[in-house]
Amino acid sequence: MAIASFCTLLPLFLLLLALVFPSNVRNRKLPPSPGLALPVIGHLHLLKPPMHRIYHKFSETLGPIFSLRFGTRLVVVVSSYAAAEECFTKNDIVLANRPRLIIGKYIGYNHTSLSTSSYGEHWRNLRRLTTIEIFSSARLNMFQSIRQDEIKILLRMLYQKSQFDFARVELKSLFSELSFNIIMRMVAGKRYFGESEDNERAKKYRELIKEVSKYGGVSNPADFFPVLKWIDYKGKEKDMQRVSKKMDAFLQGLIDEHRRDKIKTTMIGHFLDLQETQPEYYTDSIIKGIMMVMLLAGTETSSVTIEWAMSALLNHPEKLEKARAELDSIVGSNRLIDDTDVPKLAYLQNIISETFRLFPAAPLLLPHESSEDCKIGGYDIKKGTILLVNAWAIHRDPVIWDDPASFKPERFEGKEIGPAKLLPFGMGRRSCPGNGLALRVVGLTLGSLVQCFEWQKISEEMVDLSEGLGVSMPKAIPLEAKCKPREVLREVFLFNHSNG
Repeated sequence: MAIASFCTLLPLFLLLLALVFPSNVRNRKLPPSPGLALPVIGHLHLLKPPMHRIYHKFSETLGPIFSLRFGTRLVVVVSSYAAAEECFTKNDIVLANRPRLIIGKYIGYNHTSLSTSSYGEHWRNLRRLTTIEIFSSARLNMFQSIRQDEIKILLRMLYQKSQFDFARVELKSLFSELSFNIIMRMVAGKRYFGESEDNERAKKYRELIKEVSKYGGVSNPADFFPVLKWIDYKGKEKDMQRVSKKMDAFLQGLIDEHRRDKIKTTMIGHFLDLQETQPEYYTDSIIKGIMMVMLLAGTETSSVTIEWAMSALLNHPEKLEKARAELDSIVGSNRLIDDTDVPKLAYLQNIISETFRLFPAAPLLLPHESSEDCKIGGYDIKKGTILLVNAWAIHRDPVIWDDPASFKPERFEGKEIGPAKLLPFGMGRRSCPGNGLALRVVGLTLGSLVQCFEWQKISEEMVDLSEGLGVSMPKAIPLEAKCKPREVLREVFLFNHSNG
């Protein structure tokens, strides 16, 4: 953000700051903050992506709890497991709110979606609904065939590219399309990506999701400078309004199609049944908000996790071989891995846990906001403070993890520390309810890839593990690898397919 952009508005900002921060704030014991806070903009000039790394550097000198001034708002960043645990046990209800950011107005259906709504009766109803009607074991089991079918389609595509010898494949887009198709078939009963699909429709949908995703996180200056909201700084609010209208039209079209054709076997169909009995609550807007969360939170996180896991395994072929040996021993070579096998594959589970640790898809989780004054680590946290939890830093804390920067799935073998110290899905009552679905998609996909193919890097160089821009911490360089089918794929999957 250019400092010069605010010069002409300086008098207004100074007056606003004087009104917002009364003198008694000086008597509070606030968390330490870095120096060089500038008038009006505070610490915003110190920030540059990736944000989780910048916050980690601050924590190395300021400690695990520190504060930043973003314009008119105070932001507290927590970078230790002990502090995070205090936030979401002792202060869980106080910190259960979400800050009312502009994105929540347009993308979160006026702050009524599960991820953007304030803590209260409406949120509790949404949480109960999604837990029972979407993410319960019974519901996930109902959609097991969809996950297996989409993974088989992925395996078939890879086989067609590599059936004669090692072939170079680009995996990022394949993983993204896999996760989108799984969610879309659960939600609406249709695929959106694939060789037989409408490529133009899929392209428009992909671009729409990218547009929506880029507004995520705590990144809009107008959220911290009310004057910028009034003048619509850089037209961001107008852009969000435009994108939200396009996304709303897309989602409404799916609902209208289900209503017209009386489709009952999808999530939309189930919600429309609920709408008939409770129309005042299960409005189209509420249903679209649930769909929005499913499509945004349930797709990118799974696909990037699989991509990071494969990247790490390619850089550590001995661990890839160990995972393959476990699969051959427990699953065998006469059939493909299925959902029931995944919990039995201890080393595969360790690989997934280690991937969550090193490469969390939401490195800063979703922001929280204090609804009352509280204390964290002995510091005074006033009402309205935005809380960010740096899960990425917590997962690399040398106090908890031995050799934290290294990829070591073995660290989870019989250790008391276990995956309980991991925060890929958050903690407390606002933790992600979709962790069960994510674990099933990641576990079955990763296990299938290891079982069915031999894998190699595309060159002697290590796979680049640099992080790209985005709230889900994507890889800077999309993953490419070389693969060749194993006999289990040739003899079982292709034989059954040819006789099906």
